[in-house]
Amino acid sequence: MHDADKMAAYAALALPALVDAGGTFLARGLPEQVYEAGLQERVVIIEFPSVEAAIAAHDTPAYQEALAALGDGAERDLRIVPGA
Repeated sequence: MHDADKMAAYAALALPALVDAGGTFLARGLPEQVYEAGLQERVVIIEFPSVEAAIAAHDTPAYQEALAALGDGAERDLRIVPGA
């Protein structure tokens, strides 16, 4: 995170945008423990009904507004993976 204010603005917009798009937040925060090459970085895990729903959530105008508010306030590493 480079800018706490931008991160707060992003979070205020992103959470409702992703929930409204069908997302359920399963985990948010720093790891309690890391092993091997694990990184001590904030992690957010959101479950969606499908990969397609996750992609659609990312592409919504509401979430794009959240990303614009974040700008260069943080480095992000986003991954969409299918469930088991």
